Amino acid sequence: MPALGPSAHVDTFTRDNLPPADLWPEFRLEGFDYPERLNAGVELTDEMVARGHGDRTALIGNGRRRTYKELADWTNRLAHVLVSDLGVKPGNRVLIRSANNPAMVACWLAATKVGAVVVNTMPMLRAGELTAIVDKAEISHALCDTRLMDELAACARSSRFLKSITGFDGTSNHDADLDRLALEKSVLFDAVPTGRDDVALLGFTSGTTGSPKATMHFHRDLLMIADGYAAEVLGVTPEDIFVGSPPLAFTFGLGGLAVFPLRFGAAATLLENASPPNMIEIIQKYRATICFTAPTAYRVMLQAMEDGADLSSLRAAVSAGETLPAPIYEAWMDRTGKPMLDGIGATEMLHIFVSNRFDDHRPACTGKPVRGYQAKIVGEDGQEMPRGTVGRLAVCGPTGCRYLADDRQRGYVLDGWNITGDAFSMDDDGYLHFAARNDDMIVSSGYNIAGPEVEAALLSHDAVAECAVIGLPDEARGMIVQAHVVLADGVARDAVTVKALQDHVKAVIAPFKYPRSVVFCDALPKTPTGKIQRFALRSAT
Repeated sequence: MPALGPSAHVDTFTRDNLPPADLWPEFRLEGFDYPERLNAGVELTDEMVARGHGDRTALIGNGRRRTYKELADWTNRLAHVLVSDLGVKPGNRVLIRSANNPAMVACWLAATKVGAVVVNTMPMLRAGELTAIVDKAEISHALCDTRLMDELAACARSSRFLKSITGFDGTSNHDADLDRLALEKSVLFDAVPTGRDDVALLGFTSGTTGSPKATMHFHRDLLMIADGYAAEVLGVTPEDIFVGSPPLAFTFGLGGLAVFPLRFGAAATLLENASPPNMIEIIQKYRATICFTAPTAYRVMLQAMEDGADLSSLRAAVSAGETLPAPIYEAWMDRTGKPMLDGIGATEMLHIFVSNRFDDHRPACTGKPVRGYQAKIVGEDGQEMPRGTVGRLAVCGPTGCRYLADDRQRGYVLDGWNITGDAFSMDDDGYLHFAARNDDMIVSSGYNIAGPEVEAALLSHDAVAECAVIGLPDEARGMIVQAHVVLADGVARDAVTVKALQDHVKAVIAPFKYPRSVVFCDALPKTPTGKIQRFALRSAT
């Protein structure tokens, strides 16, 4: 564990709950030099205005453009509200609940400016899932799009931590409590002089099994992913216009649709419903140049181009979230003459750490480590494996895993290396090739879904006696959730029961996790000790 620099946090919860020193990964910070006092919120707003980008478009959303000067002023007004009206102290955790829109970005930046530790959450999460996050991070304050209040209010009613929920208007109307309070505030704000080693963001891993895992990222980490990957691989300029589908609540989305454009004076287009048709429309309307989405969406874009859509403005098509099939890569190359940049990242690592490049790319290949990172393939014993052999991907670089008060840190970090949970091979030329996930995560349309969580939701229905959930290969989504269900006595094995179970899961956990396929069976395959043999279900499908 490196010696940490000064902190501005009055509430020391996050620094107090960093992993023990001997469980830290090695951080390789050569070439990433920042002053001891650093506030990422300031760097992405006021500092950009000071550098001459004030009149450039920063955010596009809800039918309007906002300049860097407008964004700086907006976030400073909100920062005043957080401090003077809501009593947020440096180091307090602030949850933000919203779809992708400019107001969510503004709230995130404002909370960062006041030295809070931000927890961005998806609008699909239900009260129980929000409660687990609130309890883990001991969150005291929340900012919520007024259209999404119900589940958070239900969470707050039983929470011993969450004491303040303030609504904001995620549309362009600015007609909610937070917005009204901000109207009379000054556009000048003295941001909290946070340390570069102060925690700025808690990223909760998607599809976490059991208790949620929160990854802790410093102010400098937020800038390093831009100054590393976005600068080296994407070569971002102020003329770029970003578009994408990942939620800002995921670090993949926060980097690709907020940190990266704002770091370089570029613009971000934000879509609350980032369906492929909506993205295609936005790319054409604003002549977007850099897109972040999953392979399934690129397949739709390819068909749209065949049907006459003009996506020629795109100079960078970044694919992550699930493995990129060679046929999609090759079809994109044939249609556009430009490579699709396959990459892999992790919430623990904050963003992409292995990627193809514009001038160095291959089909069915994830590329080479991003500047500052090293990668190797290791066996169960941690020893490096021969080239061409599938093993565990180990990564080391400027970012790395720091779980919030979690014994699972011991499983992610081995001898200073981050063990990402992915099985890869490395060829003789040093290129990395994805093989599979090491665990039972189901990756569907870019979302990580934990089978045990879906099983728990199904088992809470009276009709279900036993169940097991697996991932089923699917051409459109990569994988879908398939539930194998043993019904209670007397329950009909029919379409009505299938729909009832699917609706129940949607009501209990985030709807995207529901089983799209339900198979009724008399019994589940089990070991002599009673453990369900999911591999047997997979091999039978």
